[in-house]
Amino acid sequence: MFDKTISPPVHSDTVKHSFPTEHVLLLTMNRPKSLNAMDDSMESDLGALLDWFKGESTLWVAIITGEGEAFCSGADLKAWLSQHGSIDMRVRFSSNVTGFGSISRRELSKPVIAAVNGLAFGGAIEIILNCDLVIASDNAVFALPEVKRGVVVAQGGIPRIKAAVGHQLASEMLLLGRTVTAAEAYQRFGLVNLVVPRNQLLPTAIEWARRITQNSPDAVQSTKRGLIEAAKHGNIEQATLAHIWSPENGRSYEGENMKEGLRAFQEKRKPVWTNPTKL
Repeated sequence: MFDKTISPPVHSDTVKHSFPTEHVLLLTMNRPKSLNAMDDSMESDLGALLDWFKGESTLWVAIITGEGEAFCSGADLKAWLSQHGSIDMRVRFSSNVTGFGSISRRELSKPVIAAVNGLAFGGAIEIILNCDLVIASDNAVFALPEVKRGVVVAQGGIPRIKAAVGHQLASEMLLLGRTVTAAEAYQRFGLVNLVVPRNQLLPTAIEWARRITQNSPDAVQSTKRGLIEAAKHGNIEQATLAHIWSPENGRSYEGENMKEGLRAFQEKRKPVWTNPTKL
């Protein structure tokens, strides 16, 4: 059963955490008065929580959402303006290996679901593009408006959106900076898995997370590793070999959960999964 004694790292109130169901971590960006604009404190807190989530064997899936009317309005431009000229942003971006919000460039073999509850601009899209599943409320809107402010998408968003939607549709969002509705993000761009009424957003995200936890965590994390390797390698054979020899895949073959799954199939019962061993 879920260990209710687990304790996340100390963090500020810019991020809230909870455990809505067994094996699931819910992270809520919590600067609603600023439309959850990303500042250094929020990014640091998200980084610490996700580092902890990565190593916490009892947690198998994470959900990221926003408090209030926005998922995230992108970078806190007021804070950015105060830093402009004082540091080389190219150095800062290149050294930030986990990216915007400590998510957009993070390599994580545990699944992450984005529950997009409203406005998602700029870096928020970069976060969404590096999540595995995206559920949006019907009032959500999406945009990459950086060019309208003289700034540039630079935390993984350009290659990810091109890979996700193709050159022309990516250019439409990146070069026009236009706003896309939830329906269009789902039907035309394919950026969203599902659109639901606002009051059904979190229940749906939690249910999807719960459904993932009904599967072997070893197999899920190995499969996620396979998707990561597919994105990293242009050659199918290279991606296949990288996945085969990955630590996550080795654990899936050597661990108890594969044996349990096969026994349960033979005995015609539901498998009882155990927490994965730490890599």
